[in-house]
Amino acid sequence: MKDKQEFFQLLGEIDSKDFSEYTRIIGDFDFSRYVVKFNRVPGEGEGSEVLFVVRVPQSVAEFPPHLANTPIRRTALEDMLTRKVAKAIEGQAFYNDEGVSRRHLSIAVPGQKILPRSALVVADEFVEARLVCNLPQRRGRILGEEARDIFFRELPAVVNAALIYCNLDEREVDRFVDLMEDADAIRQALPTRGLISFVGEGALLTRRDRSDLPDFDRDVPFLIPEEMRTSVDVPNEGSLRGLGIPTGITVILGDAYSGRPELMKALANGIYNHIPGDGREYVVTMPDAVYVAAEERRSVQRVDISAFVRQNPAGRDVKQYTTSHADPCAAQSAATAEALEIGARALLFDEADSNSGFLCLDSRLKGLSTSADLHFIPLSARARQIADELGVSIVVAGASSVTEFIPVADTVLRIDNYQVSDVTREAKQLAIQMADLKADQADVSGLAERSRWVVPSSIDPGQGRFDAIIESPSTELLKFGGHTMDLRGIAQLADRHQTATIGLVMYYAKTRYMDEGRPIREILDLVDRDLSTEGLECLSRELRGDLARPRRYEIAAALNRLPTLRISRVSA
Repeated sequence: MKDKQEFFQLLGEIDSKDFSEYTRIIGDFDFSRYVVKFNRVPGEGEGSEVLFVVRVPQSVAEFPPHLANTPIRRTALEDMLTRKVAKAIEGQAFYNDEGVSRRHLSIAVPGQKILPRSALVVADEFVEARLVCNLPQRRGRILGEEARDIFFRELPAVVNAALIYCNLDEREVDRFVDLMEDADAIRQALPTRGLISFVGEGALLTRRDRSDLPDFDRDVPFLIPEEMRTSVDVPNEGSLRGLGIPTGITVILGDAYSGRPELMKALANGIYNHIPGDGREYVVTMPDAVYVAAEERRSVQRVDISAFVRQNPAGRDVKQYTTSHADPCAAQSAATAEALEIGARALLFDEADSNSGFLCLDSRLKGLSTSADLHFIPLSARARQIADELGVSIVVAGASSVTEFIPVADTVLRIDNYQVSDVTREAKQLAIQMADLKADQADVSGLAERSRWVVPSSIDPGQGRFDAIIESPSTELLKFGGHTMDLRGIAQLADRHQTATIGLVMYYAKTRYMDEGRPIREILDLVDRDLSTEGLECLSRELRGDLARPRRYEIAAALNRLPTLRISRVSA
């Protein structure tokens, strides 16, 4: 291994030479307190960004073992250190003549959600950060002095500020790690308490417009009356009080300004843990909950939507519904069936993101038509069957489109100015009549079928001379081969790094497990196993610092929206 003095000299030797001379920095360099590793440098036409590794031995970093003695605590520590590295890099930024901040170094910065990522690794022997450097060059010529400044001034400052334990606030580190451990303890306790979600008392749910960031200007604490509070014991904070959303069917009533939409979004995002100060630190939802939205014009491949659509006017087989442009009702029916197929144990619906015809019928018009006239059977008519026969909980929220759920609901809650009240008894006394569809109690087991097999040749990320083009310019867009997929209908995506990782998962599944057709659920079981045992590194032959682990539900949702996807049906 070469030392830092040799690296310093090397940068001087290649100064002003052709950019290709940067290949001479490939290798490991000992900087005394840490090691810098370069596996490759950009080739012609690849730009000037290079991924490199900074590895600090624990004998130098000295992070106490208790901070990473469980997978949950390790993930929390890695997440916090990634944020510390990003902050330290920001502190080294310079400003050009226009006042725009410029950085030579970067790291894949997390958003509000904490989840396993590849940007930083904490091991028993070392702490490793995976950084990107924009190698200095001008018109294809190396700027050696600028490179020296990056690696001998900026990088040591980042390492000292973010990767050495004694330079961090011990209480801040402990709080960050303990918070995630407590949130995970709540999540583990939910099934034993008969709950699908827990909303901590005083949670701050408002977000900035089109953002996941807290809106401190509009923050109103979530209030829970004493008689509705439940408590959960956690390892660090002791006992936490909050609202428990029970299993079964729950209706949440409230208008668009009551706090209802914010609560539903918080429940949907409660599948992830959140950083301190987010406001939703103790809003925790079971990991198998899926938020289902209407999504006009999405593609659907051989999904059994017969539980909701009795007769398709276009003559398509509703047991193997296929279209490239689904209407909102059929699309939401398909999304519901797809989530159940993959193993969802709770479904979340809000009227703001739903098709009204999918959610319910207007019982006031029941005299104008008979059950036999209906093309669509609403969710309100199937909810009790889904809950009882499939053991799947349903939470449905709204102001006007959810009243037909009240007769079949186990719990009815009302939200007003971010304050919740239990109105189950009063709601039941309203004697709301559902449309009479008793004669149409079809078998709903098809919603959780496992007979959809992927045709391997339909998963192709290649384009032109490239074997795989997988890019994610934003959370809601995924370029996979020759197609850019619109994923706005997948509400629980965390960030663009997770979206890009989904594309890699699809490619990984194709190359490793689709030598022959397999059911979608079996493919995801195998991928989940690999990600749990081998980590995110199994997804790419090259070292990556921008991966974020997705759930099986978002992977399946993206796969089901791939325009080239083809499904074969295997009879049970």
